[in-house]
Amino acid sequence: MGRPRARPEIVDLLLRMARENPTWGYKRIQGALANLGHKISDTTVGNLLREHGIEPVPDRKRRSTWKEFLEAHWDVLGAIDFTTIEVWTKSGLATFYLLFVTEVAMRRVCFAGCTASPDERWMKQIARNLTASGGQSQERKNVATLRRVNGMSGIGDRNPPDQAIGMTGIRSESPLRRATVEFLAHYHGERNHQGLDNRLIAGGEDVARTSGPVQCRKRLGGMLRYYHRAAA
Repeated sequence: MGRPRARPEIVDLLLRMARENPTWGYKRIQGALANLGHKISDTTVGNLLREHGIEPVPDRKRRSTWKEFLEAHWDVLGAIDFTTIEVWTKSGLATFYLLFVTEVAMRRVCFAGCTASPDERWMKQIARNLTASGGQSQERKNVATLRRVNGMSGIGDRNPPDQAIGMTGIRSESPLRRATVEFLAHYHGERNHQGLDNRLIAGGEDVARTSGPVQCRKRLGGMLRYYHRAAA
């Protein structure tokens, strides 16, 4: 008689470990299983992985998926991208480019700047601004131009600030900047985010207050509203 086969629950756990940890070899998986009270040999680990079509470590590492990459780097991943807003100026309709940097995991957004001419000189200055703190700013955390990430960041194609700012009758760059700052104040402290279990990114002391009169804080001419309780 041959060696008895591993129980199904052990096989399932072994396969899960291999898929979630593409850098783990047979002995590493064997040790992790032993930590959970399952005693099998590294040879058995290898045989079971081959039976289920899971390749050895070098090939698994080369074939990691985009989802696995994001999960591995999520807490230090950033995204940077433009959105555009059409503004009626004295000289006619002008397109302004607003640059945002997002800390993806926490949805925090930095307004990097806006311009009607995002040329090389302007971009170099923005890069200097973002790195001026000597590596301490959130914006330096693996900032990457990843449009696929931006959809998860909260400042994506379906929810850009121009949906609110673009309807306020702005006529020049300075009011546009002020409106963007107002939008981000609402975005961070007054808007619940489904991707964060419907919580606020940075709520104030009035969050979940149970007593006191209900008040409404309005921004951008009432287009953005936040209901809270005033201190009793």
